[in-house]
Formats: sequence, structure tokens, C-alpha cells
Amino acid sequence: MDLAKYFDHTNLSPTASRADIETLCSQAKDYGFYSVCIQPFYVSYARKLLEGTDVKVASVVGFPQGQNTAKVKVFEAIECIENGAHEIDMVLNIAALKEGRDHLVLDEIRRVKEACGNGLLKVILETSQLSKDEIIRACRICDEAGADFVKTSTGFQGRGASLEDVSLMHSVSKARVKASGGIRSLADCLAMIEAGASRIGSSSGHKIMQELRNEGL
Repeated sequence: MDLAKYFDHTNLSPTASRADIETLCSQAKDYGFYSVCIQPFYVSYARKLLEGTDVKVASVVGFPQGQNTAKVKVFEAIECIENGAHEIDMVLNIAALKEGRDHLVLDEIRRVKEACGNGLLKVILETSQLSKDEIIRACRICDEAGADFVKTSTGFQGRGASLEDVSLMHSVSKARVKASGGIRSLADCLAMIEAGASRIGSSSGHKIMQELRNEGL
């Protein structure tokens, strides 16, 4: 297993500087991470920093609360793709889901998926805010809308990823699962993969890989 290829090396801090993004991209190149995940403002800059490498650029839409209108989310996704993003991590409309307005959630995800073109779409459920039944419903909506991944969390609301949520999402969704939020150690990472995650979102990827190297694995 090439653990590095599981990582979306992440910095979504609202105070992230150009220097921070440079560090993030440098670490992604050094460790061979799958991608960096950054705010839309830095997409074009990160794409330039990663030119000539196989590290991809992911960015976020409707982040972190998911309450933008569908039209705004579509515009965000289009601009991110035009600026060089390969993947979009979109927060679904949590309030609409909880109210049972599934048709609105479905339509929004479909529209953003179309806006991604050939890019991958990951839909953030924010599992800490949902019941088990709501997580199942959200996964099925994402499947119907054609999402490539279902993702646990933004890391900005409530707890992050849990093994129970990842296992549930893996069992009910046709999409791949991204575990994100609070994954800071090698043990955390391996447990999430064992539970069914095929992508890991973490700002600690470089520390986890160093831990792996220190253990001689």
C-alpha cells in the first residue's frame, strides 16, 4: 500500500498565507501525496507551484456550512476548475437534507457535478450534524446525483470523521469514501482505511508519513 497516495494534504485555514500554501505544496511533492486541498483563492497559485508533478489540486465549494445557493456553488465550482482544480469538495445543503427536501439536495449536487466537467466531485455530508438515517439518505442522494466520493466532514463543525460513520458510508454508498477531520496519527489513518476510506483528508499528512518512516514501515 502506498499510503501517501491516500492523502489530500489540506490547509483550509482562513488565515493561510502564500507561504503556508508553498509549504503545503512542497510537502505534497516531497511525500508524493495524491493532492493538496485548499481554498479557492489559492487554486491557481497551487497549480503553478505543482506544475510538472502528479500532485493534483482540490478545492472547496459552499465551504464550510453548505448554505450557499445552488447557483453560487455551481459558479464556485466552475471558477475553481477554470483556475486549475482537478477535484471539488462540496458541502451539501445540510438544512435542506434535515428538512427532507431531498429533491433540492439532489438537484444541487447534480448541477455541481456537471460544473466539474471531467473533475471529480466529493460531497461533504458533515456527519457530526446528521443522524444515522440522514447519513444513509445523503449517501443515496449522492449516488443518484453521480458524486465520485462521499466525505465525512469539513473539520470546522463538530467532531470530525468517526470509524462508525466511515464504515456506514462505505457500506451504503456506491461512491468512494473520504475520511476527513481529526485524523492526526498513523493509527487514525490506518483505522479509517480499514473502515473503508479510500481517501484521507488531513493537515497532518506530513507528520503521519514521518511517523510511518520512523516505524520503518
